[in-house]
Amino acid sequence: MKLLKTKLAIALLATGLSFSATAADITIAYDSDPVTLDPHEQLSGGVMQMSHMLFDPLVRFDKAFNFEARIAEKWERVDDTTFRFTLRKDVTFHSGNKLTADDVVWTFNRLKKSGDYKAIFSPYKELKKIDDYTVEIISTEPYPLVLQTATYIFPMDSKFYSGEIDGKDKAIIVKHGNSFASTNVSGTGPFIVTSREQGIKVVFERFDNYWDKKSPGNVDKLTMVPIKENATRVAALLSGGVDLIHPVAPNDHKRVIKTKGIELTTVPGTRVITLQMNQNSNEALKDVRVRQAIVHAINNEGIVKKIMKGFATTAGQQSPTGYAGHDENLVPRYDLKKARALMKEAGYEKGFNLTMMAPNNRYVNDAQIAQATSSMLSKIGIKVDLKTMPKAQYWPEFDKCSADMMMIGWHADTEDSANFSEFLTMTRDAETGKGAYNCGHYANPKLDALVNKANAETDPSKRSEMLKEVEQILYNDAVFVPLHWQNLAWGAKSNLQISPIVNAMNFPYFGDLVVK
Repeated sequence: MKLLKTKLAIALLATGLSFSATAADITIAYDSDPVTLDPHEQLSGGVMQMSHMLFDPLVRFDKAFNFEARIAEKWERVDDTTFRFTLRKDVTFHSGNKLTADDVVWTFNRLKKSGDYKAIFSPYKELKKIDDYTVEIISTEPYPLVLQTATYIFPMDSKFYSGEIDGKDKAIIVKHGNSFASTNVSGTGPFIVTSREQGIKVVFERFDNYWDKKSPGNVDKLTMVPIKENATRVAALLSGGVDLIHPVAPNDHKRVIKTKGIELTTVPGTRVITLQMNQNSNEALKDVRVRQAIVHAINNEGIVKKIMKGFATTAGQQSPTGYAGHDENLVPRYDLKKARALMKEAGYEKGFNLTMMAPNNRYVNDAQIAQATSSMLSKIGIKVDLKTMPKAQYWPEFDKCSADMMMIGWHADTEDSANFSEFLTMTRDAETGKGAYNCGHYANPKLDALVNKANAETDPSKRSEMLKEVEQILYNDAVFVPLHWQNLAWGAKSNLQISPIVNAMNFPYFGDLVVK
């Protein structure tokens, strides 16, 4: 890490702000780098992390899941279906354009067209401009999660992204392909991108005209490098080659803790790791008894104990403790004897073959978990053809639901149980975007109706009961294999003040990072 005085630091000191006299140049290593610069191309943790560096949302969660004003400086509910946001007047895009309500309206309309995001915004009829710095978002019926969904609205520079280049619309969203927005960026966030080599490194530099003058962050330059292998990533930190790494695999926690000048920061996570069972690609998986057998055959408590070294919470459902739909009665159900009985009852006593895919650099120990799962399924006669691959190759395969079983982890960015179902288990609907990540191809009109009803219920207790019923249905139908909720760990040099900027969402607010 280099410490250097910069024009930015000097300028801020001259204004009397509390910014550090020195600005930091740090290198961080993640298991992978962002696959795109387009915040609407893919709904994933990596893209959301990138969005918080290059853009700013209307509001964001703090560590305690309270709402923090960002581009919106205040908000109010006007009536049952209308919510008003007042925008800051001092926000400039990286391009130099000033942010106005037109940019927020433009961004909202683009989100409604995004295959990955439109489900989140399906409850809304429109977002309309009231004046240059006031917008109103209007839902089709009373909706309890307006502020939660506002955390997804990262205003884009409508002037920068409008028009054509090489005969193509600059605003077009191309998933897993090249587009103007996937390789060019003009946000309002604390950093700009000065260079990017996919799979090699991304270099971010502080945006001189960043609106948040109260941010304590003093990182002037941040280089992100992808290091896929856990051991190599830790070695880079311990040798001083990088300043911060994520994730730190459970096997490496003790090494990090014992190293002088290095600290381990951990946060209880809410991202559930699951395996989806594709009922369209494998006839056997249409039988609920077979799916139940698979759930009973997978010892997820053993996975947490041996592979995750206890650094995860075993899951029996999708909603973690504290979420509205969490039901403490829906527990893990490993029972090999019962699994074999269910296979026999379903007519698969001799087993069958299936294919499985999983990433090898997306979730903590993902490849090892998939390998262990394959081994466990062999005990009930299921022969698994497993393929693991880097996430850059995995997500295009996931979008095609290319295997009979596919791994996916999901963090409900609205911090709400319904979000899991909207993307993972509701019936696939290309028009609304519901079920966009449902590679199990589970379809249950009753469940769809319950989730939609819950999303229009503003009474918290009634809504909680509806979402618990959703979890019970998913549990009984063995729609997916719940594995665990993944905890989070960062390793960093002790002069990096990591704790204030990391959170259970795994969206570190690097703009606020202080380096002493």
